Amino acid sequence: MEFTAVIKKGEKQFVALCPELDVASQGTTIDKALENLKEACELYVEEMGIPEEANSNKMIVASFEVNKHEVTNSIGS
Repeated sequence: MEFTAVIKKGEKQFVALCPELDVASQGTTIDKALENLKEACELYVEEMGIPEEANSNKMIVASFEVNKHEVTNSIGS
């Protein structure tokens, strides 16, 4: 089964997240973070099974932008 990995740079390591399983891991490189995430997901699936919503392949990955000025003004109001 194929899953999604979202990887971002943390302070000292890369953090990897699998949104379908809500599993995260980390590593000193992108490849290591992905390798660790794969292992964590395999362990999760072994213990918990694959959640039904992960089987549906209905996940949409999208980017969007938030205007910082508008967010600051709405929070301060």
